[in-house]
Amino acid sequence: MKKIINRIIRGLGKKGYSIDDSLGSKDIIIILWAKFWCAVRGFFLKIWLKKSVGILFLGKGCKIKHAHKISMGRTVTIGDYVEINALSKNGVNIGSNVTILKNTIIECTGVIKEIGEGLTIGNNVGISQNCFIQVRGNVDIGSNVMFGPYVSIFSENHGYHDTDTPMIEQKTARIGVKLNDDIWVGSGAKILDGVILGKGCIVAAGAVVTKSFPDYSIIGGVPAKLLSTRGDTKIIE
Repeated sequence: MKKIINRIIRGLGKKGYSIDDSLGSKDIIIILWAKFWCAVRGFFLKIWLKKSVGILFLGKGCKIKHAHKISMGRTVTIGDYVEINALSKNGVNIGSNVTILKNTIIECTGVIKEIGEGLTIGNNVGISQNCFIQVRGNVDIGSNVMFGPYVSIFSENHGYHDTDTPMIEQKTARIGVKLNDDIWVGSGAKILDGVILGKGCIVAAGAVVTKSFPDYSIIGGVPAKLLSTRGDTKIIE
């Protein structure tokens, strides 16, 4: 049974994937039963999507708004109670082999007087539980990217310079956020508007990233600073 399941999973695009040898038959049956119902829910959601070229596994209790603005690649998994509001100029484009886990929120538009730009997620991306992605400026997430739980991305800033006008009424800035390929963002990290992270960066848990960093940077702290680079054992003070 395990060999058959491994072949199926690899056929869905998970190259080199093998389930744990310690899994028993009962555990496998429970997992397959849950996946079956996720596939059934995903089948009915696919009808409303702009584009979907593969299997969609959809958890229970999800809230998907403006589904006609969402495009998906092969083998996308959306966990329980995920919320996606895709109302935006360019929509939400999700690649293949993407997992978005329980309670994550993707919010493209807060108020309809100024809708968000759009979100792109590459291939082989894992977004853990309870993440929040605010799409006001454009948010571009590359391929082979990992988010720990409670990661947040913000792509908008409020004006605040005019002390005679409430900040809520001042003009917003939307530079956008770009995360290149092969990035690992640790649990609870926050990435703010205007940030570009180069290929292969690592963001430490709890970091608040307020500026851009080049390829292979290891960053952490509040605000985040360069700690080291991948392949370099020296810690930068």
